[in-house]
Amino acid sequence: MTTFALVPGAGGAAWYWHRVVPLLEDAGHEAVAVELPADDPDAGLPEYAALVIAAVEGRDDVVVVGQSMGGFTVPMVAARRPVAGIVLLNAMVPLPGETAGAWWDAVRCEEARVAAARAGGWSEEFDLDTYFFHDVDPAVAARGEEHQRPEAERAFETPCAIDAWPDVPTRVVAGAGDRFFPVDLQRRVARDRLGLDIDLVAGGHLAALSHPAELTAYLMASGGHRE
Repeated sequence: MTTFALVPGAGGAAWYWHRVVPLLEDAGHEAVAVELPADDPDAGLPEYAALVIAAVEGRDDVVVVGQSMGGFTVPMVAARRPVAGIVLLNAMVPLPGETAGAWWDAVRCEEARVAAARAGGWSEEFDLDTYFFHDVDPAVAARGEEHQRPEAERAFETPCAIDAWPDVPTRVVAGAGDRFFPVDLQRRVARDRLGLDIDLVAGGHLAALSHPAELTAYLMASGGHRE
């Protein structure tokens, strides 16, 4: 049995994983979706990593899965406790000591987003429906409104406190339809920063909401960490 520690992106809502958790559990795994205090002005990446570590205390075969901004938390977890693997899902891939606030310009994220919008024919102006919910069932998206919280600035200002990327098997998986972090951007960042190719799954930036079965199958097929 693998324990999947599921780390959400900005906003910190464990609810993001609610369609994946039961599928992993039905397959005999343990799934721990971690709620992060995103709107707490005194909480940053160290506090996020500590919460994830506490949530999986006593487990041995742990795979940490970070979505979007969760990519800044998962290497800090892996640097502080043994884990069997890391999965980065549509994730921000940090350099040691980098802040999430600095990441956007460093990887030319906005440039990539606008170029993909021009090529794909959707609006270059950011809005949630176009970039996050375009492939999510409206009923599911509506249920998520009560879980949305603004991300406090501290999480963007605290550095990813690792000396180097953890020596842990790592996989990078991108939603083939991600408009916010387009596939070309994710492929370039994964190659430049980790020397890795990316895998593709169905779905956009919120693939766990739009295509939970496909994402769950990917996690189980790879074991999160087995080459």
